[in-house]
Amino acid sequence: MKCRECGNDILQSAQFCGNCGASIDYNFPEVNISHNTQVGFTTAIGLGFNRVFDFKGRSSRAEYWWWVLFSVLGDVILSIVDVAMGTYNAQSGSGLISTIFGFFILIPSIALGVRRLHDINKSGWWMLMWTVFWLVVPFIVLIWWAIKPSHRGANKYGPDPTLAGDQNESF
Repeated sequence: MKCRECGNDILQSAQFCGNCGASIDYNFPEVNISHNTQVGFTTAIGLGFNRVFDFKGRSSRAEYWWWVLFSVLGDVILSIVDVAMGTYNAQSGSGLISTIFGFFILIPSIALGVRRLHDINKSGWWMLMWTVFWLVVPFIVLIWWAIKPSHRGANKYGPDPTLAGDQNESF
């Protein structure tokens, strides 16, 4: 069997080409961008909403941290709007609009976290450590993994998003 991207011979059971990293299994998006493409703020937000139920594949470190910035900024700005509109509850420490925003970004945030774990070659099930957020160790481990650079080259979750991926797909 030959790779459709580079023509290299590959094993019948392979999911990725060992030479160019192209997906052999059609569950992964087509590789269509140049090497070392960086994901920007607006691209990361678009990918977050475009891949809302995509728990497969990989997301780069830049995509993850741009999404975190978007989430924090959105929450802060909408909390200020809640206070100004009188929809902020001081007892609960939350406002109506910022809570709706939190629910709106919940699933995309989980999906992005799973893809980020895939990027460092970890199972997405590690995201369940957030459920014990009151413990310090799981929090530190997940932050450490979020900071780690991408696993170089293809892994069992897909091609390396920092070398080739679908960051330029339209949304």
